[in-house]
Amino acid sequence: MSDPSPSAATSEPVPLRIDSEVGRLRSVLLHRPGDELKRLTPRNSDELLFDGIPWLDRAQQEHDAFAATLRERGVEVLLLFDLLVDTLANPRASAELVDAAVAPRTVGPRLAAVLSEHLHALAPVALAEVLTAGLSHEELALLPLHEQAQRTIVARLAGPHEFVVPPLPNLLFTRDSSLVVGNRPAVTSPSMRARRREASILRAIHRHHPRLGRTQLLNDSDDSRAAGEAPLEGGDVLALAPGVIAIGVGERTTPAGAEAFAQRVLAADVAHTVLAVPVEQRRATMHLDTVCTMVDVDAVIMYPPVADTLMAVTIGEGGVRGPEPFLTAAARAMGLPRLRVLETGLDPVTAEREQWDDGNNTLALAPRLVVGYERNVETNARLEDEGIEVLRIPGSELGSGRGGPRCMSSPLVRDPL
Repeated sequence: MSDPSPSAATSEPVPLRIDSEVGRLRSVLLHRPGDELKRLTPRNSDELLFDGIPWLDRAQQEHDAFAATLRERGVEVLLLFDLLVDTLANPRASAELVDAAVAPRTVGPRLAAVLSEHLHALAPVALAEVLTAGLSHEELALLPLHEQAQRTIVARLAGPHEFVVPPLPNLLFTRDSSLVVGNRPAVTSPSMRARRREASILRAIHRHHPRLGRTQLLNDSDDSRAAGEAPLEGGDVLALAPGVIAIGVGERTTPAGAEAFAQRVLAADVAHTVLAVPVEQRRATMHLDTVCTMVDVDAVIMYPPVADTLMAVTIGEGGVRGPEPFLTAAARAMGLPRLRVLETGLDPVTAEREQWDDGNNTLALAPRLVVGYERNVETNARLEDEGIEVLRIPGSELGSGRGGPRCMSSPLVRDPL
């Protein structure tokens, strides 16, 4: 269930605008973790992309503290589950999401028909719970449609703990599945199988919710085409300055995905320069924002081992340039003499530990004001030595999916710099 505190899910449209990473944050999309986290077991956690088995009650407490910190600083917090429930009141959106959840290619044509009828009969809240927390074959056996389901090959051959509708525990990390560039929203193309259905949920919300469905998606298309796009995830996209974005290329975003998205933002005139930035393909550096986030209009915090080695290829009006050092290319595109890297001064062991705990994955609420996990003691102290105010939040359970405050937030509106 959603956070009991207000989420401001009213009918007034959100005037989407994101031109930077550090303009004062006004509106943001979060997902309070729900029963989807209860689906995680030692048997399936790797497949569902979690490094541990989070304690749901504590994870919710930590997330509530995160949301409260944002609200206390004047940020409007919209909760994904609430928006999904509202969206499911639209029959067209409901049909799109049911089709995505029980597609014949995944559950077989006969079971798809049986499940589709069942899901369409659910109230929006109950349907939203299935779409996010999933449905196991064991639970299917308790439903009235069990006898019909048992006439299908898929149900007969399934184990009791297998999922008919897989859960989506990574919805917690709203940054990856949708983002805003300029005044245009985009739904991404997740690379990992466990996350691909997230795109259908965010697409439905951005298309049909009265607060968000006012602006055409950058990549609006029929679902089959969108599902076939090259992988790109929002954690790899940084809005460096008005008209300038960087796209990490690594474990989750391919070069083809970066190029396709670059073409979209350039054609839509919401950016004039795109930097493609190769990132080492490993779990600890799965996205660009796990090694680099902005904390001021001209400053970044960066994982020390990559600060001097990160490169970039620049795409813009002058064609393609590079590769060249990322800091050089970014400063030139942003019109700065240089892009400052705040020295954290961490010893190699501490740097590696706090990198693993998302020490570099901060969320800026304004220039020189960021949210970070409290556990990254040394990184936070060094940031404050550099004049950056750090709002510390707990994250012992939230971090088990390898994501920090930036990963857990999808900004919708920021003030211009």
